[in-house]
Amino acid sequence: MSDNNTRRPVLYSGIQPSGRIHLGNYAGPMQNFLLLEKDYDCLFCVVDLHALTIRNTPADLRRQTMELAALYIASGLDPKQSIIYCQSHVPEHAELAWVLNCYTYMGELSRMTQFKDKSSRHKDNINAGLFTYPTLMAADILLYQTDVVPVGADQKQHLEITRDIAERVNALYGDVFRVPEPYIPKTTAKIMSLTEPERKMSKSDEEDSFVAVLDAPDVIRRKFKRAVTDSLAEVRYDPENQPGVSNLLAILSATSGTGIETLVNEMAGQGYGILKERTTEAVIERLKPLQAEYARLMKDKVYLNEVLKDNAQRASALAQRTLRKLYKKIGLYQL
Repeated sequence: MSDNNTRRPVLYSGIQPSGRIHLGNYAGPMQNFLLLEKDYDCLFCVVDLHALTIRNTPADLRRQTMELAALYIASGLDPKQSIIYCQSHVPEHAELAWVLNCYTYMGELSRMTQFKDKSSRHKDNINAGLFTYPTLMAADILLYQTDVVPVGADQKQHLEITRDIAERVNALYGDVFRVPEPYIPKTTAKIMSLTEPERKMSKSDEEDSFVAVLDAPDVIRRKFKRAVTDSLAEVRYDPENQPGVSNLLAILSATSGTGIETLVNEMAGQGYGILKERTTEAVIERLKPLQAEYARLMKDKVYLNEVLKDNAQRASALAQRTLRKLYKKIGLYQL
């Protein structure tokens, strides 16, 4: 990370260690991270505290946390240039979340769509953490004086409340937080479900609907064979009328590097079987180096632990600057 005299804009992104990273995550956000690393001081966080809003098996949560950290690095991110760390290793996240709770209104939190959605799906566990989840997310972002946050459509509301909280604190106490802006890439692969191509690919859906980045080649082949197409028997990119075929073309383009228009011209007159086969092999080839590096890293737990410890210390040093500034502004007596 750069020092104060050569400050580059800061980018923050967090992913929960729940479930498995799928092709939509990798071909979209994670590949964009490699490009962003060149222009931003980046923090990539395994947000394990957020995962506690639902009940987890402790052993699974620990394993998935390590797996996600390894995937960040295996995807090509440099833990010496960026900061790749676990949220729970930096206690300043929870500290700032409490303070921000005191500057966030109940009405704001009750309007959050994610709270309504998770409450309806986990009626036996509607906990306070689920309700105040947005203030912890705001703390994640504001703690590092973040300039930009990559957001999807489902996260825009959380960034909006983060901006509202930052502006509210700044209005009361002066210049405390940078007000973050959304980072929306000009072009990014939009990968849809293999079984319901009108919906985004999601790790919470049924097994055959998504390709996990750690799926074995035979599993990937089976999933693409079962992918939904249509009865028109024509390879065209038309998401409205041919969502399944269009999704396969988008995946093939994202993993092969060939433009969709070129692919459509190349496959004129060919059947869907050929399209599925080409897409399958492109995905397998694209994931092969990632899977190999991931396997190597997972065998070296000592290295991964050293990276996470060092990166957490770097993150904590940055976080302390913001907390000291805030505590002084709001009147907390400092030793």
